[in-house]
Order: sequence, then C-alpha cells, then structure tokens
Amino acid sequence: MSLDTVSRYAAPDDWRAYSGTLTRRAIAFCVDYVLIAILIIPAAFVLFLLGIPTLGLAWYLFPGLGLIVAALYFGFSLGGKSQASPGMRMMGVMLVRIDGRKIDFFTAMVHLILFWVLNSVLTPLILLAGLFTDRSRLIHDLLVGTAAIRVD
Repeated sequence: MSLDTVSRYAAPDDWRAYSGTLTRRAIAFCVDYVLIAILIIPAAFVLFLLGIPTLGLAWYLFPGLGLIVAALYFGFSLGGKSQASPGMRMMGVMLVRIDGRKIDFFTAMVHLILFWVLNSVLTPLILLAGLFTDRSRLIHDLLVGTAAIRVD
C-alpha cells in the first residue's frame, strides 16, 4: 500500500488547471440536476413499492425524495474514484482537496450541504466569489478545503 496521497488528488499549483472552471462548473450543475430529476422517477416508484409492505410508512419520505436522491448522487460520485459527478466529468472538471487526500463520501456530503445552504442564502452571488479567490474557489470550497480543476 502506498502512502503517496499527492499524486492524482492534489491541487496543482499551475494556474491553467483552474482557468474556465467556473463556467464548466455552472454547466455541470445544470447537467447534474437534469440527471437527478430523471433519477427521481425510478426512486419514486421504488419508494411507492416500499410503502406497500411498510403500510405507508415509507411514503413519508416522498417530500424529501429529491434531496435524498441528490445527496446519494453527489455523495457516491464526488466521493468515488473519479472525484467528479457525471456532469463534471462531461465538462472535464474534477474536485480535489487542497491537502491532497481523496474526497470521501462524508466530505462530499458536507460539500453538498454547504453548497445548498450558501446557495439558498447568497443565491447567484455564490459564483462571484470564484472571480476573486485564488484557484477560482467558491465559498463552500474554501470551507471544505477543495478546489475544482480541469482534467482535459
């Protein structure tokens, strides 16, 4: 087992790795949420079927189904081997930690929750932070210690 954590998951020092990531992340956001909307349909069907043997108890999850699907979607994709959601992979963007360690499921979930909270408070202003910070990092990236880099 290798202790080299700086190879693939480290944030590079070259400024070119961060150029254009804000636009790519915005497009990846749209792609990801279209995919999440599509995934909600089979998840609702499974939840409906699960409600039958639980005598309707599982149906109480319907109001939060979108949040659950999105959380699992980003938790497994950002916390997975590629360190990127399918939309981010399509746009050639990868999320890395500044300390060089791999993003795990918990870190991906904290990143997502902070994004939702900050986006509900600051709405579009959250993207403006990327114009003024080093490595085009957004506020939730700064809090979690991550950065988005180009992989193409």
